[in-house]
Amino acid sequence: MNKRLDQLNSFLEENPQDPFLKYAITMEYVKLGEDAMALKGFEDLLEHHEDYIGTYYHFGKFLEQANQPDRSRLIYEQGIHMAQQKRNFHALGELKNALLLLDGLLDEDDE
Repeated sequence: MNKRLDQLNSFLEENPQDPFLKYAITMEYVKLGEDAMALKGFEDLLEHHEDYIGTYYHFGKFLEQANQPDRSRLIYEQGIHMAQQKRNFHALGELKNALLLLDGLLDEDDE
C-alpha cells in the first residue's frame, strides 16, 4: 500500500473526526486514481463536515473529470453557499470561477 496513506490513516485512528485528515486521505485516493475510495471520502466529508470548504472545489473538479457536470454544478453551488456563510472570500471566488468554467462562461485563460 501507499506509505503516505498508511501514515494518514494511522493519524485518523487517533483523531477520527478530523476533517483535514479525512480530506488529505481523500486527496491521496484521488492522486492514486482510486476513484471509488475518493468518492466515498468526499461524500463522508460533505455528510459529516459540510463546513470544510476545501471539499467543495476538489469534489466538483473530481466530478467534472468523472463526466458528471450536473452533480459537479450542484457541489459548486453548495460550496458557494457555504463559503458565503463562512465569509471565506478566497474559496468563494474559486468556486464561482469553477462554476463559470463548467458552464462555459469563462475561459481557463481568464482565471
